[in-house]
Amino acid sequence: MTLTLLIDLDDTLLVNCMETFIPAYLNALGEQLADHNPPEKTARTLMSATRRMFANTNPSQTLEQGFDPHFYPPLGVEKAQIQGKIDAFYAEIFPSLKSLTQPLPQAVGFIEAAFGRGYRLGVATNPLFPRTAILQRLDWAGLSPEKYPFELIPSYEDFHFAKPNPAYFAEFLGRMGWPEGGLLAIGDDPDLDVRGAKGLGLPVFWISGGRGEFPKGMPSPDQSGALEDVLPWLDSLPPDSLQPDFSSTSATTATLRGCAAALKSMAAAFPLHLWNECPEPDEWCLTAVFCHLRDVEREVYLPRLQAITAQDNPFIVGIDTDAWADERMYKDQKGSAALEDFIQARLETLERLDRLSEDDWKRPARHAIFGPTDLKELAGIMAGHDRLHTRQVYETIETIWENIKRVGRQTIPVLLD
Repeated sequence: MTLTLLIDLDDTLLVNCMETFIPAYLNALGEQLADHNPPEKTARTLMSATRRMFANTNPSQTLEQGFDPHFYPPLGVEKAQIQGKIDAFYAEIFPSLKSLTQPLPQAVGFIEAAFGRGYRLGVATNPLFPRTAILQRLDWAGLSPEKYPFELIPSYEDFHFAKPNPAYFAEFLGRMGWPEGGLLAIGDDPDLDVRGAKGLGLPVFWISGGRGEFPKGMPSPDQSGALEDVLPWLDSLPPDSLQPDFSSTSATTATLRGCAAALKSMAAAFPLHLWNECPEPDEWCLTAVFCHLRDVEREVYLPRLQAITAQDNPFIVGIDTDAWADERMYKDQKGSAALEDFIQARLETLERLDRLSEDDWKRPARHAIFGPTDLKELAGIMAGHDRLHTRQVYETIETIWENIKRVGRQTIPVLLD
């Protein structure tokens, strides 16, 4: 079976008790910056800024961008002023925290077996640390990315959401091109891993760690046990199982947030001068996709939301938006501006959806193509449209890089800032 695994790191692939690790980490970083502030103040400020990362719902703001204004100014320092000491901390002091962790021998065997089966693997750790700290912890687990080709390892530099926000999992899948086939999230934390992934509608295997029953009051995992129980359980399932269910309003809004964030990150890492290249002669370039998303958001989705929330059972016309690509000469427009305009329109869409009550989601409408419908169904169609074009952007970027590699062409590393 084609399967994508989103695997947590701490206490799933690496024994790492956060109740012990975090205080030691805070104390060590505080001592490193003691020339500027008392260690206790640095620790309090760091935790306060970290809570801001947990709370972020803005797909245009990375976790680092949300963290910085709430860390450096309260400490009375400029980021550049202490960046050298922070870099030295992660290079020279952070490695000593390895002694607080323990590798899981079964983790390496599990990962090797999963890769051997042809599964796609992403490390679904909470991206609250700089990338170097996450890579080091993977190395402590015996799972260096230099040896194991994980498709995605998130960090606070390039991710926008944290667990348990379901948008984290949507962003994760978006960055992997919204894989088709089965999906499974694997993790130990009932709140961060299970509740978060279930909020997007993903199947979840809970690494119970011998804790007995799953806590009440939360969505239940699909299965539980030890890490070594995962593959035998997968073998017991019928083919094509573990399909996600994106039908809930939580999954819809998470998808709309996560796809916008994933598109922004993928675009930022792709040279601007390649945005107008088409993977095939009859396929859209990135600029055309972003123009399409912008115009559909502003001229189709937002007006529909406004009509359904303001009118009683309005009639919704169907629009052939694909024709706009030629009519509006998308390929001649500025792709970076189109992407930013799309993000701004998406923020307005999300603001409107966030204000909806449970009854509002049931507001009816009559669609020229779909017939009788309601706001929830139409919003779900929006989310499906996002998944489609996020996959398209991912595949377009992959194809262009492959074409460049095949012909041995050099490219200029000009990226979107």
